[in-house]
Amino acid sequence: MDKAAGQKGAGHYLYPPIDPFDQRMLDVGDGHMVYVEQCGNPEGTPVVVFHGGPGGGCSPSMRRYFDPREYRIILFDQRGCGRSRPHASVDANSTWHLVRDIELIRDTFGIENWIVFGGSWGATLALIYAQAYPDSVNALVLRGVFLMTQDELDWFYGGGAGRFWPELWDKFECIIPQEERSDMILAYHKRLFGNDRAVQVKYAKAWASWENALASVSSQGYVGDPPAEYARAFARLENHYFKNAGFLERDGQILTDMDRIKHIPGFIVQGRLDMICPPIRAYELAQAWGNASLKMIPAAGHALSEAGITKELVTIMDRMAK
Repeated sequence: MDKAAGQKGAGHYLYPPIDPFDQRMLDVGDGHMVYVEQCGNPEGTPVVVFHGGPGGGCSPSMRRYFDPREYRIILFDQRGCGRSRPHASVDANSTWHLVRDIELIRDTFGIENWIVFGGSWGATLALIYAQAYPDSVNALVLRGVFLMTQDELDWFYGGGAGRFWPELWDKFECIIPQEERSDMILAYHKRLFGNDRAVQVKYAKAWASWENALASVSSQGYVGDPPAEYARAFARLENHYFKNAGFLERDGQILTDMDRIKHIPGFIVQGRLDMICPPIRAYELAQAWGNASLKMIPAAGHALSEAGITKELVTIMDRMAK
């Protein structure tokens, strides 16, 4: 197989860079235009990639997990982020808007059903989408499982992860007044959605830096200064979704609705040392599913780019192509 020879680390397993054969802005309604691209083989097995966040946007590196001779690869920027417009907007922006957008993309491209590939929030969205439209999904490939439960939000924004990274948690927490720290999501919400754009950017960078610094198992706690516009979209959308508990009807909804997709095969890849999305959720998901394999990667955190995670995901996609 034509892998990127000579590259080190995770890049060794990835396919060489490829360019899209189709790029467009799709009008999904509600004043939103969503960026969508296709690359690889137009006649290949369709696979759609759900990026994380919410608000993370897709990137060219996400194309490289799939053999371009075998797969028709579809990537898109969810509402409000990446190249989609309006940027950083939370108006008409909920999980259910995204689910409808995904079905519109599938219908627009004339795809009967596809493999869904997603990590972190992308895994959340993949599961919710599959539960809403099970006939549209052939298989689910998930990484860094996040089930949008209150327990998970409490872990990351209530001080749980901060016990392992106290110096970074202090940076995240210290810019919030003491009396507001019992609900950090709400406290940041006030600043991210205030009228002062400079204040929005300040708190957006703090929000993004807290998460990004914990993504890799090899992190030393510093990830640089995130670009203002990226951070603003990322933080506003994440905060908006988390403040609204993912717009789900009840806590734990994904697990309790797993009977809807038990017939769909699943592949779960989880970093054993994931500080953002603890492995217990991946384990619980696999137990509830019954039709999914779970691979715990020993020395890996949350990031898609972790070497062991990359290798396993490429192996899964290569095996499915045969």
